[in-house]
Amino acid sequence: MGEWHEECGVFGVFGHPEAANMTYLGMYALQHRGQESAGIACSDGSVVTFYKEKGLVADIFSEDVLARLTGSNAIGHVRYSTRWALDTKDAQPLVVDFEDGSISIVQNGSIVNAYGLKRELEAAGSVFQSSIDVEIIIHLIARSRKKRIEDRIVEALNQARGAYSILFLTRDKLIAVRDPHGIRPMVLGKMKGTVAGTVICSETCALDLIEAEFIREVEPGEMVVVDSCGVKTYRPFMPVIEQFCVFEYVYFARPDSIIGGRSVYQVRKEMGRQLAREHPVDADIVIPIPDSGVPAALGYSEQSGIPFEMGLIRNHYVGRTFIEPRQSIRHFGVKVKLNAMRDVVGGKRVVVVDDSIVRGTTGRKIIKMIRAVGAKEIHVRISSPPTRYPCFYGIDTPLRRDLIAATHTLEEINTYLTSDSLGYLSVEGLHACVPRNKSYCDACFTEKYMIPLEAEMTEEQLHLFRKSINIWPLGDRSARRGRGE
Repeated sequence: MGEWHEECGVFGVFGHPEAANMTYLGMYALQHRGQESAGIACSDGSVVTFYKEKGLVADIFSEDVLARLTGSNAIGHVRYSTRWALDTKDAQPLVVDFEDGSISIVQNGSIVNAYGLKRELEAAGSVFQSSIDVEIIIHLIARSRKKRIEDRIVEALNQARGAYSILFLTRDKLIAVRDPHGIRPMVLGKMKGTVAGTVICSETCALDLIEAEFIREVEPGEMVVVDSCGVKTYRPFMPVIEQFCVFEYVYFARPDSIIGGRSVYQVRKEMGRQLAREHPVDADIVIPIPDSGVPAALGYSEQSGIPFEMGLIRNHYVGRTFIEPRQSIRHFGVKVKLNAMRDVVGGKRVVVVDDSIVRGTTGRKIIKMIRAVGAKEIHVRISSPPTRYPCFYGIDTPLRRDLIAATHTLEEINTYLTSDSLGYLSVEGLHACVPRNKSYCDACFTEKYMIPLEAEMTEEQLHLFRKSINIWPLGDRSARRGRGE
């Protein structure tokens, strides 16, 4: 029922003879973090080669393309899905030449003072070739008079505010930097067996696919430098309070990833259990909105004792370019992606579990679909608090006026959905379920924005700016996992 979209996924490997192939596989595992474009940059110690294109990883990288990406060091990137046009030049990695050679960069996150930095750089003569905020970082690095590339990167990032997990690849180094608040995830791993290789990526599920060993998370404010001498770590930024994005646990991360020492899948099940404690109801079955609602629905079922069933079946073969050719049949859009099973929900009191409600339009259609096949009662349970505020730290969200929980009461939302009851997980309940060894950004629920936004810009201006430079484009992502609104 939500409309949340990840910013990006990043993957890097250093010291592996098949670096491009390993990166391809790692990006495959991170495809859930973005489906609009993908790219790989590879270094053989003297030359950086790269390839990037719009589309999915499997569609972009053929054997011939991967064969041309030679070298033992590589970084890769997957970008989120949107309807707004994206030029290939806006795909990542961004690769540029310096006096010391080439450097490529990939980022997961967003720079919240990008607007002001871009204006300053343009006033000083900088010319931008793309519309992505990572190019701002490249210009800041180019302006630095520091000798070492590590020092240039630190000087550049000290001028930037926001959420970023960034990988840099030079001819002979892989450099990872996570913002001081640690908003977006990043992990460090090691290839197993006789082939050496250090891996840095967004989530542990990518390590699993290439059979790499998870070492630890890259810590907030940490810089990791990997070269032929090994792995070095630095703490070049002033320490601040950690603000890890709590929505990674709610929805963004893959369920089989480990964050903060906990399985994301198990955390989501616990959210479902807590939801059942907070909002019990007499019902016959619990069903999830697939796929995102499955772990929480299992937890709700276990805690409540109400049987779990798959009352909605998702069509996994609906493509990103699904077209509804006639205005008269547009109401079939949701039914193309989901189908309610009459023999499962017919005559039953049903608990429907999902991770979030954003606009509510898709949720309303799903509830009506379930009722149309004979459900006696429909009770909606959401395994996160009401989403009342947009995210400015790397997640694509609507304006606040378009968030149904920002403009309607619980009773009004329930009436709009046409459900018999509605219950959200409390903010306190959410924090009780996630690992205690982290502190969290929950601004989308509470409006507690820890990183200041650009003061001279209103919320709508920020969104219009980000739409124009493709940082957070707005629009209909109705093909996203078959559940966008």
